Amino acid sequence: LSLHDALPIFQWIVIIYFLVINLVLFSMMGYDKKQAKRGNWRIPERRLLTIGLVGGGLGGLMGQKKFHHKTQKPVFALCYSIGVIAMISCIYLTFK
Repeated sequence: LSLHDALPIFQWIVIIYFLVINLVLFSMMGYDKKQAKRGNWRIPERRLLTIGLVGGGLGGLMGQKKFHHKTQKPVFALCYSIGVIAMISCIYLTFK
């Protein structure tokens, strides 16, 4: 029995969505930090927060820790934490 046979397509879509959205936000946090150091154009905060809320919160929290970025703004930790809760809830409901 292959892994593909074990999971229905919808479950695969959920897994891939959360992997991608978290990787995207983690990368955006690193890029934005690099841009901040250089004094260049930045990613709008609203975009970082929105991606965190729609399930990218884990990538956002990891990006905060890794890049020491947006750590002084409590709204980021709050939105990213809500995103983690949303992700866990979605995964739970998908696999229950």
